[in-house]
Amino acid sequence: MNEPTSTVETDVLVVGSGPAGAASALLLATYGVKTLCVSKYATTSRTPRSHITNQRTMEVMRDLGIEAECETMASPAELMGENVYCTSLVGDELGRVLTWGTHPQRRADYDLASPTRMCDLPQNLLEPILINNAARRGADVRFHTEFVSLKQDDAGVTATVHDHLQGRQYDIRAKYLIGADGANSRVVDQVCLPVEGKMGVSGSINVVFEADLTAYVGHRPSVLYWVIQPGSSVGGLGIGVIRMVRPWNKWLCIWGYEIADGTPAVDEAHARQIVHSLLGDSTIPVKIESTSTWTVNDMYATRLFDKRVFCMGDAVHRHPPTNGLGSNTSIQDAFNLCWKLSHVLRGKAGPALLATYDEERAPVAKQVVQRANKSLGDFPPILAALGLFDTQDPEQMQRNISRLKEQSPEAQAQRAALRAAIDNTQYVYNAHGVEMNQRYRSAAIAADETPDPGFRRDAELYHEHSSRPGAPVPHVWLTRHGRRVSTLDLCGKGRFSLLSGITGSPWLEAASHAAESLGIGLDVHIIGPGQELEDLYGDFARVREIEESGALLVRPDNIICWRSMQWSKSSGDELRAALGRALCAH
Repeated sequence: MNEPTSTVETDVLVVGSGPAGAASALLLATYGVKTLCVSKYATTSRTPRSHITNQRTMEVMRDLGIEAECETMASPAELMGENVYCTSLVGDELGRVLTWGTHPQRRADYDLASPTRMCDLPQNLLEPILINNAARRGADVRFHTEFVSLKQDDAGVTATVHDHLQGRQYDIRAKYLIGADGANSRVVDQVCLPVEGKMGVSGSINVVFEADLTAYVGHRPSVLYWVIQPGSSVGGLGIGVIRMVRPWNKWLCIWGYEIADGTPAVDEAHARQIVHSLLGDSTIPVKIESTSTWTVNDMYATRLFDKRVFCMGDAVHRHPPTNGLGSNTSIQDAFNLCWKLSHVLRGKAGPALLATYDEERAPVAKQVVQRANKSLGDFPPILAALGLFDTQDPEQMQRNISRLKEQSPEAQAQRAALRAAIDNTQYVYNAHGVEMNQRYRSAAIAADETPDPGFRRDAELYHEHSSRPGAPVPHVWLTRHGRRVSTLDLCGKGRFSLLSGITGSPWLEAASHAAESLGIGLDVHIIGPGQELEDLYGDFARVREIEESGALLVRPDNIICWRSMQWSKSSGDELRAALGRALCAH
């Protein structure tokens, strides 16, 4: 029963139901695109895997109308921040660092950057939200359905899939295919996308377990507890992580293994040994739920599409979990591509628009892989400060750590080195700029002729608003009938938007003509005294970087694609040209 027996037709076939695939299915269904999503698995992810959910991703959830649903299932930011370094969970603490924007000096940066808040939403809770909403909005979701192969022609893609429930193969005919099938992507391999880097840099063991650890962590709430145990019998140098899944009774611990020795067999006894070693108390009751192994990768695709096949997520950016960028980047890949597919399929944009997905997101894929792997290098200085590289003797390593408590000049220098090393992990946990400072360049964005001022502060650590084309529209709070509304709430939802000040009323007629000529929706928002939208805080005037009569043209993914510094007689024609460029409708 291996021969294809029938053909199913759809506009877009999504291969994979992880964060990238599920988000794509939901976005496309929301935009009214006929979508079929297949997964070889029986259901969504059963394990928590990815979890950090940053503000840019929560903005996508807000745009989709599911922000509140995500917040209900997530652990809030205030339970994420007390990042701990210790010898075991019940043992000596070596240091802490406030993470994910919870330090008082950083909290304002995060509050000013977005109407949303960072949270911890494990993948096994996020995926059902995305998939269930996708199905409710019209997507056809099929589990137990494995992608086998594809063929492309000028009109579409024919994919062969295997239905594991019925034991048969059949074809799916789609106009476009999204490959979101993970780090071992069969789609990427079949369309031969070029990649750089290497797979299998190191190995890790995951153990998901239940234990009430409130007494040990309730006073120092965090997502991550780093455990440094030189000479531990469970392998490696002795560095592990206890990760909160649900406060404070469900956990995932991570332990490394030597990849050259092959993938280890992890039975319940071994898993329990790892957990109790990291906890530091073998009498704490634990229930092992599952174990798995995975490898740390350092690879990204330098091109994200081939003709009618577009790849995203872990399929094209494969990296360690440091910085918590994986699922976030995957969902933002989908946000970039799906509105473009919708407009092209409805004949509102030229096919060339789809190539801008690669122009805009391939640099992001490279950046996040390099940043995540660079962050791995921020941990050895901590071990060096503890004296763990000074000897091969585990007992001497323990004595070197204990030296922190001494009053000698050597111990004083060690404490200073440890503080500096831990503080340097800001780039691992508080890289707000990496998460938020996207600056796209592509054929669909009208480059600004004004000088680019660059970033005033460290572009990896700090977010900075900009109204330059290619940047996300800045978030500020406006008021509508006295109630606060974000500038982001005026944009997105599959439509273009135009923002202007009170003297920009001529844009209303110009936008109407431009939108009508191109057959698209364009929402115009005039902001100022006496208008439906008022800038009572004065923040829009501060961040818009244009005159009051100027305008910002914003794409459905909240990216500014053109701006006019002020209204002039030629502004209507310029808007029409900019909108045509944004749609590649030449």
